[in-house]
Amino acid sequence: MNTQEIMQIALEMAGLKEIPGDSRIYVPGENIRRVLFGIDIGVAELWVAKQLGYDCVIAHHPPGGAFGFLEVLHWHVDQMVAYGVPREVAEAAYREIAEPWAARQHSANYDHVASFARLLEMPLLNVHAPCDLVGRRIMEEAVFSRLRPDSTVQDVVDALLTLPEFQRAPTRPEVRVGRPENPAGRVVIAHGNGSNGGYPVAKAYFDHGVNTVCYLHLDPAHAARLQREGKGNVVVMGHMAGDMVGINPFLRRLREAGLEVTGVSGAADLGIF
Repeated sequence: MNTQEIMQIALEMAGLKEIPGDSRIYVPGENIRRVLFGIDIGVAELWVAKQLGYDCVIAHHPPGGAFGFLEVLHWHVDQMVAYGVPREVAEAAYREIAEPWAARQHSANYDHVASFARLLEMPLLNVHAPCDLVGRRIMEEAVFSRLRPDSTVQDVVDALLTLPEFQRAPTRPEVRVGRPENPAGRVVIAHGNGSNGGYPVAKAYFDHGVNTVCYLHLDPAHAARLQREGKGNVVVMGHMAGDMVGINPFLRRLREAGLEVTGVSGAADLGIF
């Protein structure tokens, strides 16, 4: 198998036709049999892979930054619109969260990890949005199949805890804004759009009929601001466990294709902690 074929598996699973801006093949490779996969990959992990005889390294998060990241972050807009947020409001929320990410791109050492992969002649790619979109579908099925008109926010947490990645992780989904006993109302799994939408995206949802937003993580300052306003609920699901919900099916597909896959950096033993 080669790196393009590995990427194509991820795209097909996510229903994508093109590689999204937060995913990339940095160093192409052929005749891949042994893969080292980690949520975060740096130079040390590349060196370990080389020393242990792996043929390829796959990261989840973009190593060193991704200049197409804002393209994926903009997917929040389409998700907000699908839930009834007016497009102009959704675009304004996107601009507010995009500004710090754009500034970060200018300061990032974007070629650091990839340059060492080239030096070591180690094939390297990262698969971010495709796995996250798969994960969102799984989370939506787990939550929406169990929601009832009288469901509470705690019921949303309990539904997420039916997934093994959340059950066995050292973190647990928790109510970061609102109260567990609050009505869940309309729920959105705001995942698969590069990163969470913070205060601006959650507020846009709350102002337009969504009662509960589920993020992988949320900055404490954003959570405090939303809590003070008291308009809705935010469930924080947990970053590593939440990522693994979508990564695990991808790794299983690679193994079914005949690859030997070793998980590290948050993905040990298929993320079943």
